[in-house]
Amino acid sequence: MQRATRRQLFGAALFGGVVLAAALLASPGRAVTELHALAARPLLFAPALLAAYLLRPLVAWPISALSILLGFLYGPVAIPVALVGAVVTCSPAYLLARRTGDAGLFAQAGDSGQRFFAATGDVRGLTGLRLMPLPPDPVSYGAGLSGLSLGRFVLGTALGELPWVVAGVLLGSSLETLTVEGVGAGLPLVVGLAALAVLVLGGPLYRRWREGRRSPVE
Repeated sequence: MQRATRRQLFGAALFGGVVLAAALLASPGRAVTELHALAARPLLFAPALLAAYLLRPLVAWPISALSILLGFLYGPVAIPVALVGAVVTCSPAYLLARRTGDAGLFAQAGDSGQRFFAATGDVRGLTGLRLMPLPPDPVSYGAGLSGLSLGRFVLGTALGELPWVVAGVLLGSSLETLTVEGVGAGLPLVVGLAALAVLVLGGPLYRRWREGRRSPVE
């Protein structure tokens, strides 16, 4: 095993352990409750909300918890703020991956990602992945390893996260009592967005598959 690969595996295992420990010790419900308590003090609430979005990847909370909070506090008018927050909270993993060495195991993952985005297109491919019910941070990390530009990353993330953000904000605005424990996307939404992701990605991936089958013969 290459030295770079061993170093990357050790770093990934260490980071995963930190995230797991933080996720077990920190509750999204408690954090949302504390943010709610600051809502009446905008000068404190705004930086606290930004910090929550930036630190969310370290505790593996769902983005929807913060979307629900904003919907509960401000209603549907909070959709643009929640969408910006979703892009912001997906960015740390992407930026970290852009700084990751291009050798070893991560280089292989980056090559696989490049082939995927070459088949689908950068924005279209990332939009489709975001529409799927996948953890947001591995998708962001993969996009960074694949070399997506920041502009295309932001656009693809915004387009793919928009339906999830709208659903979270509208759910929060319909609650009589703020809670995020046990609250999540309903099965119809998950199935519907997964089907939309298949429509977005299916055509380009099928064409690339057919080209790959024809090329040896040609």
